[in-house]
Amino acid sequence: MPNSIAIIGGGAAGCFAAAVLSGIAPDCAIDVYEADNKLLAKVAITGGGRCNLTNTFESVGALSEAYPRGSRLMKGALRAFSAGDTCEWFRAHGVRLKVEDGGRVFPVSDDAMQIVRTLENELRRSGVRIHTGRRVTSIRPGFEICFEDGSSVHADRVLVTVGGKKDFGFLSPLGLEIVPPVPSLYSFNLEDKAFRSLMGTVAEDVEAYLPGTKFRARGSLLVTDWGCSGPAVLKLSSYAARHLAEAGWKGMLGVKWLPSFNENSLREYLASIAADNPRRLVRSAHPAELPARLWGFLTARAGIPDELTWSGLVGVGKSFSRLVNTLLSDQYTITGRGAFRDEFVTAGGLALSCINPATMECKTHPGLFFAGEVLDIDAITGGFNLQAAWTTATLAARSLEKE
Repeated sequence: MPNSIAIIGGGAAGCFAAAVLSGIAPDCAIDVYEADNKLLAKVAITGGGRCNLTNTFESVGALSEAYPRGSRLMKGALRAFSAGDTCEWFRAHGVRLKVEDGGRVFPVSDDAMQIVRTLENELRRSGVRIHTGRRVTSIRPGFEICFEDGSSVHADRVLVTVGGKKDFGFLSPLGLEIVPPVPSLYSFNLEDKAFRSLMGTVAEDVEAYLPGTKFRARGSLLVTDWGCSGPAVLKLSSYAARHLAEAGWKGMLGVKWLPSFNENSLREYLASIAADNPRRLVRSAHPAELPARLWGFLTARAGIPDELTWSGLVGVGKSFSRLVNTLLSDQYTITGRGAFRDEFVTAGGLALSCINPATMECKTHPGLFFAGEVLDIDAITGGFNLQAAWTTATLAARSLEKE
């Protein structure tokens, strides 16, 4: 009788593992159990519905910049199944790809449903059995899988790919260590109404940070009607996920509006603008790096009178210093985290000490495997989270085939 393999979770990791495994172990009986009524629901909305399915990693220095948690495991795992391997797999299955800024890889179609259909078609073609609306309530030793409706099944091997969850109680019979999950990748609610009135304004290159901590991130910042978002903010929320959760998502947000400058070089830069525009109002002649609307807000925030010219500013030491200070260390009160994000990611999950990083197999329960966001691995935006799903799923599938 063929080996029976149960995959719990029909998201990116679960479906990709099933696709890979069915290709290398066609004699296995593979069943995918998904709690929702359809597979790959999160993939369908990722990347704003375009599906940022991986990243070239060309702009990544240390891997910990992309993976705040799990970078050591991912370093070895990516050698076994890289972003290039991901692109090759999808191209081989008829998906044309393109690379956008930041190394982000998308389907040329800009349609996440193409990725969904590609995976679903591969599962159907390979004879993988799909069971939707089947919520698992527990996995017991001996691999008895119990469902919400009271039914149960047995499997020879189990791969858990349930994604990020608030409740990992279904694993409690196995006695595994769970790192408490907390939200990651979210925008900030800010108190300042005047700042929020700039909604839609984008500063292309800022450094966002949490004053008094080591947490900081660089990138663009988008002002929203509730506060701020954009890559700099989302990365910062990822790096500081646990710190912010412990603080109840409240505190101070620091913004360095011109991160390429220190105090001395910024003074020189502003002095050069003054020399070129001595008779113009400070609020009307702005650094090229900042949009005019934001510049007007920042000069007012620094206490610069509307009628002050650049020549007048340079001659007023305190006003000039206040402007420099505002541009290099502006601060806003965080009142909470954004309540809605299509690509919700959690930090936490199964402790990585519980698994063999080369195989994704549980150390204390041979035959039990884990892949995807159920693990304590998460990343910043840019396709890195999906790459972790493809990579860990492939390692698990290859290991299952060997067994």
